[in-house]
Amino acid sequence: MALPLLLLNISFLLLLSLFFLSSNHLLPINGCQDYLSSRRCSSNNHKAATPCVPQGYIDYLFFFCSLSKILHPYLVYLLLSLWLLVLFYLLGNTASLYFCSSLEGLSKLLRLSPTIAGVTLLSLGNGASDVFSSIVSFSGSGAEEVGLSSVIGGSFFVSSVVVGVISISINASEAHTIFIEKPGFFRNIAFLLTTSLALVFILFIGEITVWGSLCFVSLYLIYVLLVSTAHCCKTKTSEDLIEPLIDLEQARHESSTHQKLHWFVSVLEMPLYLPRRLTIPDVSEERWSKPMAVASVFFSPLLIAALWNTEERLTIFMFGGLVGLLLGITVVETTESSSPPNKCLFLWLSAEFLMSVIWTYMTSRELVSLLVSVGYVLGISPSVLGVTVLAWGNSAGDLMANVAMAVSVNGGQDGAQVAIAGCYAGPVFNILVGLGLSFLLSSMAVYPSPFVLPQSSSLLETLGFLIGGLLWALVMLPSRGMKLDRVLGFGLLAIYLCFVCVRISECIGFL
Repeated sequence: MALPLLLLNISFLLLLSLFFLSSNHLLPINGCQDYLSSRRCSSNNHKAATPCVPQGYIDYLFFFCSLSKILHPYLVYLLLSLWLLVLFYLLGNTASLYFCSSLEGLSKLLRLSPTIAGVTLLSLGNGASDVFSSIVSFSGSGAEEVGLSSVIGGSFFVSSVVVGVISISINASEAHTIFIEKPGFFRNIAFLLTTSLALVFILFIGEITVWGSLCFVSLYLIYVLLVSTAHCCKTKTSEDLIEPLIDLEQARHESSTHQKLHWFVSVLEMPLYLPRRLTIPDVSEERWSKPMAVASVFFSPLLIAALWNTEERLTIFMFGGLVGLLLGITVVETTESSSPPNKCLFLWLSAEFLMSVIWTYMTSRELVSLLVSVGYVLGISPSVLGVTVLAWGNSAGDLMANVAMAVSVNGGQDGAQVAIAGCYAGPVFNILVGLGLSFLLSSMAVYPSPFVLPQSSSLLETLGFLIGGLLWALVMLPSRGMKLDRVLGFGLLAIYLCFVCVRISECIGFL
């Protein structure tokens, strides 16, 4: 894991240099005064057409301007950075702990084949943070460029950095050579190339209609059909991974030696864990608790009422409380303390899925709002933060998980196949579904007029580097016999580092 961490550290140091080299990174005092004045004016005018602050639950610009009067600005930057890490943790932990758990249960309940589940539910689970960050950025907050940058930047990061690190790590750790299956590789990378070119065409036009959005989203249905057809037409299928990718006994032993540290971390995590535990129903075997189940079905309607009751009407809160009370009584009478319920499992899993979606949406909305505010404070374009910080944060989990799967002792050839396939199938999902749904919802809001997309050469530049990385892999991997090696890996990493250097040079005025 040293190489992924080293690469992330280098990238963050390059981004940090942008802050110190930029001549306008500090928000001027008169800027704070102007902002506070406009905030007071806007608070007296609830019918303002354009919001003067990012649409999050916390007003970060007001927070910064207020605290800067009593604290050094760098201390305020530190507080905002720590909160940014907390939001990234909430986003990833909610997806892995609840969102993916509900998707796995629904997949088993609906008896989906592994292939279909992999390109639908599994992709949704892995790309949940990117999808919701994109949708939130397009939801009238004026941060469309942040959403576009984060999805495109995340796709570029996964298809270049993650594939590159996997290639180098396998070459350094494996005694035998790992070869990638040619048909699946060509299918995945060709579809990602097609998707990227379609997005270039949309951005070049500068607008998209409802029908155009539907066509863009429907490309993913074609991709699912191609994957399922290829799976069904195979005359000889490979066996599933029998051995676990992680040695559970070793994990238990390691965890027992760090019980005190685990207890300390659990105490620190409690303020972040408890609100989700009390509002997200969980029917997994290892986390089942009847008191928590009762509490979750009671508080979840109240949370929904609090979020969408914009006029703060008491009747809506009372209705949410009544629904929660009825659900709580039902759970008390129909469930056992010893094991999770077997009846109405689809409803339980659907409720867990819904509430995890709501928590992911809330966190994504706050994350986008914070990045827009930080960009304003530091004088950095929000699109730069989207293509770097937000993209890295949403993709860090993919980096660690895919590399661990590829170099696992038990994973072997199959583990590397799954990891590489995910590096191309995931971005296809994030672009077609994440951006596609964002385009669709935004174009429906202005129907019959087309939705005007932000005009930014940086988006086309990022897509150009993304396509360049895909072409490098498309040329180098077949020419080297579909073998993962350092030539492929270092080439992809060099392309990404060139991209980061170019973006930073543009921001500080060198280019």
